[in-house]
Amino acid sequence: MTTTTEKPRRNGVDTATLFATLDAVKGQNEIAKFRFRASNTWQTGTHSRSTASGFFGAMQELRHKSDTVLDFDHPAVLVGTDNGPTPVEYLLHAIAACLTAGIANIAAARGVELTKVTSTVEGDIDLLGILGLSDGSVRNGYEQIRVSLAVEGDADDETLRGIVEQSRRRSAVYDVLANPTSVVIDVVTG
Repeated sequence: MTTTTEKPRRNGVDTATLFATLDAVKGQNEIAKFRFRASNTWQTGTHSRSTASGFFGAMQELRHKSDTVLDFDHPAVLVGTDNGPTPVEYLLHAIAACLTAGIANIAAARGVELTKVTSTVEGDIDLLGILGLSDGSVRNGYEQIRVSLAVEGDADDETLRGIVEQSRRRSAVYDVLANPTSVVIDVVTG
């Protein structure tokens, strides 16, 4: 007789692995150092294509299960050919996805079964900054980003709101957007 045991999952999260990962990192902090990479190649006009495949994490070089290829462009009204979302639109997707992943993990760790997590994200940009028409008084990036989350599960409203707040506090994308991040640009020519 063969017995098969499945790893316990809550909200699609392997909670045993989640807690084992936390324990491993507590025991050896170096495991937590990651370096993600993307390569981007100009196609034409404002259209470019990025690929994410490998990264460094858990003290080793790793690869994603499959390469992710993303196209970026501007819509025609912004002198593009609309072959993909603008780079700043990807930031909206990134904050939504990061918060959602955090909500799923935190809810699973707290024993909360989720039934729905959806979000709408909006960001306001004044193109006077990007176009250099503001004498420096208008920033180039988003003036404000608003995230509206709908969360349902087998917990009361206060618990669900607490899960969302914990996700916000731990979100890498929220942190990058809300706090200054050093960006170093190296240029190779020829």
